[in-house]
Amino acid sequence: MNFRMKNMKKYVLFLIVIGIYSSNLMAQNVEFSRENFPDKSILREAIKNINSGEKVLQDDYPNYKAAQDFFMEAFDVNPDNALLNYKIGFCIFNSRINRLQSLSYFEKAYSLKPDVAPDIQIYLAQNYHISYKFDKAVEHYRNYLNSLTGKALSENSADIYKRINECENGKVLIKKEERVFIDNMGAEINSTFDEYGPVITADESVLMFTSKRPLTDNQRPERGEYFENVYISNRKDKAWTKSENMGKPLNTDYHNAVKALSNDGQQLIIYRGDNGGDLFLSKISGDSWSRPSRLPKEICTNYHEASASFSYDGKTLYFVSDKPGGLGGHDIYQSKVDDRGRWSEPVNLSSVVNTPYEEISVFAHPDGKSLYFSSNGHDNIGGYDIFKSTFENDAWTKPVNVGYPINTTEDDVFFVISASGRRAYYSSAKEGGVGGQDVYVITFLGAEKIFVMNGEDNLLANKINPIREKFIAPAVEIEETSLTLLKGIIVDEKTRNPILATIELYDNEKNELLASFQSNSATGRYLVSLPSGKNYGIAVKADKYLFHSENFILPDSAKYQEIEKEIALKKMEVGQRIVLRNIFFDFNKSSLRDESTTELENLLALLKENTKMKIEISGHTDNVGSVQYNKKLSESRAQSVVNYLKAKGISADRLSYAGFGFDDPIAPNDTEEGRQLNRRTEFKVLQN
Repeated sequence: MNFRMKNMKKYVLFLIVIGIYSSNLMAQNVEFSRENFPDKSILREAIKNINSGEKVLQDDYPNYKAAQDFFMEAFDVNPDNALLNYKIGFCIFNSRINRLQSLSYFEKAYSLKPDVAPDIQIYLAQNYHISYKFDKAVEHYRNYLNSLTGKALSENSADIYKRINECENGKVLIKKEERVFIDNMGAEINSTFDEYGPVITADESVLMFTSKRPLTDNQRPERGEYFENVYISNRKDKAWTKSENMGKPLNTDYHNAVKALSNDGQQLIIYRGDNGGDLFLSKISGDSWSRPSRLPKEICTNYHEASASFSYDGKTLYFVSDKPGGLGGHDIYQSKVDDRGRWSEPVNLSSVVNTPYEEISVFAHPDGKSLYFSSNGHDNIGGYDIFKSTFENDAWTKPVNVGYPINTTEDDVFFVISASGRRAYYSSAKEGGVGGQDVYVITFLGAEKIFVMNGEDNLLANKINPIREKFIAPAVEIEETSLTLLKGIIVDEKTRNPILATIELYDNEKNELLASFQSNSATGRYLVSLPSGKNYGIAVKADKYLFHSENFILPDSAKYQEIEKEIALKKMEVGQRIVLRNIFFDFNKSSLRDESTTELENLLALLKENTKMKIEISGHTDNVGSVQYNKKLSESRAQSVVNYLKAKGISADRLSYAGFGFDDPIAPNDTEEGRQLNRRTEFKVLQN
């Protein structure tokens, strides 16, 4: 070792010793006294500010920021008072905005006077906890626990052990980082005030959320906060428009918070603080939302109903309530609606999903089987974490933590995920946000998409300039959603004007009506979620129009896809032809399969409602086989449909049939897809 290196080591050691000595000299508590502050006016003003801050904290709804401002005036005079540092830390921590800024004040208070306050250890522990310093957090949690005796020990020990367990969970979870981008949605969505509770349509075309921003520059806060209001943004060209207040009747002069949006964006649930906290339903008609009406007594009780979500078919409502009889604070329940619009008695989702703690902000995915919710129970790592449970074999599976960094050591709530499963949205009070709670978008990354920044997975426009948190872990595949989204517009075939139509969704194998939806009367837009694993029949109906049918056979293995389809309805006029896409025959036979029943019944209903209508049923084939064979097969199949209708009471003089073989194709026969389209049954209006 050379001379220079030896002297350098001595110099570093000297600095360390001096640093320790200096810090020991500085670590002395300085009281606000005449001995320390001979200038009476300075001392008097400092004590006055301290008293003013303490008075603010005595309010029923203390303004922590205002109290902190008073304390900071005294801090400028004396930064080395333990109790003052504690009080400043207390204000910052309880304001819940950038809480980690309180740590330096708590640490200093503790170094100046370890027993400055009975709960100093718990505040230190919580700060270390939320900053992922789990071992230091556990140390101070145990110190706090050891300081308790008697009643205080019995009342607090369970909570402290729970927090220690959260730290242990955290140490495990952060080693398994999920491959995600987490982006602040920027000033188009977020403000310097709180934004939270995002909800989306299944195709991510609409985003709604709750904000506590003021409506006008001169609006005065109520109890230190502005009222909640519902805001909306639309996705255009892969960017979100500037959010707008949705106005009346959704927003009133009091608190209004959005809680659920149906997959197609046609129904909305809002929370209001009435009757202990209730849920209100609004429906869109054209461009206007109806006045929200309270959900029935089966759902809204005298207790707190805090969150809700529609199932993919709109027939089940999952909601959160703290009504008596649950397993803990708030539990998740489900209620089903019948064909007459009556809601069933709610059922608790069981102890598999619910815990003795709090379950909140539930979201049912459009795949019809995945449920996401926030809980401060289960295997969480601090605050509320987001969990996923799947409905399998008629039961909900044990909830799984969705992982770090999606879940943090603070509250992670109001999680919704797109139908594709590629993006999710939630609110968080992360460091570096626009202000308070912000709305964030999570992009899930597969191995092949780590560095894709400008493709379809890049939701945000460049102008947003998001705060990006990039986490790269061992390669994993994106979990694909087993789901098809069918969307588009419904129009008049000739005028191209949008139509208010009913979209009926059937399970062809069970001949069961699964759900009924409506298109938007102003735009004609519709959206239907089709979870994989069924043979779906779709019938689109509107007054004075012939019905339109579609068929989707989606095996369990079918992965996510979006199908955009314009549906042009035909008026009930002579000469109009309709393809019956849900008429099925056995191979090379003319016997109707059971899956055809729903389509046949829809045709039967049309004829019964229009008693003068006469139709021709026609059969068509592809060009595989001889002309004679296909003519005979197509005619026999058409006759089978006519025979079904006659057996159901339709007069024979209203029905005729014909077999065209492959003489009238509607697609080229040189591809399997084209041949499939040509193998069809049609009806033609002969008289109306």
